[in-house]
Amino acid sequence: MQKTRLDTARIRAARGVIDPVFLDTPLYRCEALEPGLGCAVSIKLETANPVRSFKARGTEIVASALAEEGSRDVVCASAGNLGQALAWSGRGRGLHVTVVASRFATAAKLDRIRALGATLELVDGDHEAARERAAAVARHDGVRLLEDSLDIETCEGAATIGLELADATAPFDAVLIALGGGALATGVGHVMRAMAPGVEVICVQPSGAPAMTRSWRERRVVSTDSAVTIADGVAGRHPIPAVLDDLLLVADDAVLVRERSIVEGMRMLHDHAGLVVEPSAALGVAAVLEDRDRFAGRHVVTIVCGSNVDAHAHRRWMGGSLDGGP
Repeated sequence: MQKTRLDTARIRAARGVIDPVFLDTPLYRCEALEPGLGCAVSIKLETANPVRSFKARGTEIVASALAEEGSRDVVCASAGNLGQALAWSGRGRGLHVTVVASRFATAAKLDRIRALGATLELVDGDHEAARERAAAVARHDGVRLLEDSLDIETCEGAATIGLELADATAPFDAVLIALGGGALATGVGHVMRAMAPGVEVICVQPSGAPAMTRSWRERRVVSTDSAVTIADGVAGRHPIPAVLDDLLLVADDAVLVRERSIVEGMRMLHDHAGLVVEPSAALGVAAVLEDRDRFAGRHVVTIVCGSNVDAHAHRRWMGGSLDGGP
């Protein structure tokens, strides 16, 4: 069997580096969601932490290594969640963090990056433009560039979620994972393959930002000219070849969902689970909504991966509108 870039022993070791506040997040059966979805549903809640997303599991590893090496500067591109996480992890270790983001990114995410003490540089264009600028800053200043999903630490951090799922006492049939750059999907997928091979690994992406899903289906990198979705955290256009190689080894399926289903998923999580989530975190619920027959009679786990959402947009979405987003 071919191997991914990940190693289960390194993933286990990573737990010793990550601040415990980000570990052992709630995993629970949410029966209130089940009548509307037609299957048993458990939630893995990755929002109950200081940065309200799973991203700090990876940035904790990166920041710890940089501090041990005596490095003091790091730069990343971010749609918002990675930047917050790196700012939080870096602040406690004396690192100077620069985050490059699109000026059109969710304002609430940008405000939190600033509040956590990072230097924020805004660029015109989308997340891919931010990635290009961050790389240029790293080259010019000679500092560490953190590239989400490409840098293995980000995948290893996300993979610790997989360890927690694999150790769950209640068995489940499938795990639904938001698919963007691929760190979450490849990390969790690797552990499922190694420790719970009977669990189906299903990646979910918005139909308006389908690059990684198309790449998985065609088994080659497929870029898109645009990414138009309210789920800004997964709105990439240029998949990373090494990440795609890993995804091909660990994912059983990759599906696309409509914007309206994402909003309905957010609404269901709000109304029936009491959760305020960003669009990316509702992708798993959206996938069930669009294919109830596939999941009928099964037990699925959906990873609720982030809750950094613009309050105004969230209110509009809860009211049934697709307007008000980025």
